[in-house]
Amino acid sequence: MVKSNIYTVRIKDKNQLYASYMPFVTNGGLFIPTTKPHQFGDEVFIMLNLPEETETAPVVGHVVWITPEGASGNRPAGIGIQFLELEGKHLRAKIETSLAGALKSERPTYTM
Repeated sequence: MVKSNIYTVRIKDKNQLYASYMPFVTNGGLFIPTTKPHQFGDEVFIMLNLPEETETAPVVGHVVWITPEGASGNRPAGIGIQFLELEGKHLRAKIETSLAGALKSERPTYTM
């Protein structure tokens, strides 16, 4: 059984976007802090606000990453969502343009 979950995610600045973005995931992905229980493959619907964007973008994806509460490195509990292929290409391009130059950084993120 696939359960559907809805999140409203507002990324306030490029530092938070860098920490949340998952470039190593096919089609791109985003980490969402949450303590709700999820399973790999769960479908998730996100209403996403990116920095410097006025519109809220609807995004559908699947859970491909789970960070449990109490994870090492003081990482927040949450899930990583893999963008679906069609919308993922556009969203990934938009995020990577916004983060130009920062993607090669060694700064820690919410997932790595």
